[in-house]
Amino acid sequence: MITDVREPLERQQPHSTAYQQMLERVRYEGAYPTRERADEAVRLVLSGLGRQLTGDERVDMAACLPLEAARVLTSQIPDPEPVGGWAFVKDLAARSGASLATTRWDTGSVFTAVAAHAGPRLITRVLHQLPSGWALLFGQAELGPTA
Repeated sequence: MITDVREPLERQQPHSTAYQQMLERVRYEGAYPTRERADEAVRLVLSGLGRQLTGDERVDMAACLPLEAARVLTSQIPDPEPVGGWAFVKDLAARSGASLATTRWDTGSVFTAVAAHAGPRLITRVLHQLPSGWALLFGQAELGPTA
């Protein structure tokens, strides 16, 4: 008798090369001691971002990220009302039990890697979709509306 027992994809293979490279970038940017710590930051921040993004920006962001990162992003149901950048950091800190300073550091480290994958055009679209305060999280100046 032949059985077709398969392990979940996560157990079949280690992380993809693209995700490993993303983790190394986050590890470098955040000065984290281990890849596991960088992975924790990526999962926390991308889960939070997944609760904020909707529409084409969400789809396009998932498409440009490594598969493992895209799964984390898209596994979240978007909140009906996105929050500002500082409220986002406070929410992540409350969920993780970390300090606001650590959470802000994690956010900046992860968003640096995300921006490298997404490119400036998509990041600009994302920033236009979200409330104020997000540009600083992506390491950009907060631009107000032009007159």
